Amino acid sequence: MDTINLQLAQRGVIVLPKPLREAYNLHPGDQFTLLDLDGVFVLSPRRSEIDALADRISQELAKKGETLESMLVALREERERYAG
Repeated sequence: MDTINLQLAQRGVIVLPKPLREAYNLHPGDQFTLLDLDGVFVLSPRRSEIDALADRISQELAKKGETLESMLVALREERERYAG
């Protein structure tokens, strides 16, 4: 794994070196996902699927008549069952 030192420019801009942009076919306007892992930054040229996945799960639960309230009630009941 290569180590590349980058400098944060004015207005928070970071420039990816041309060899990286060419190697990964990156172009102006491409979107990235930045994960902050307690100060360790992971930059990925792929979009995060988390929001889309959460929306799909929410839609499926709504189709089954589930609401946030009904899920919280079920969670409380299960906790009481295990604690009791």
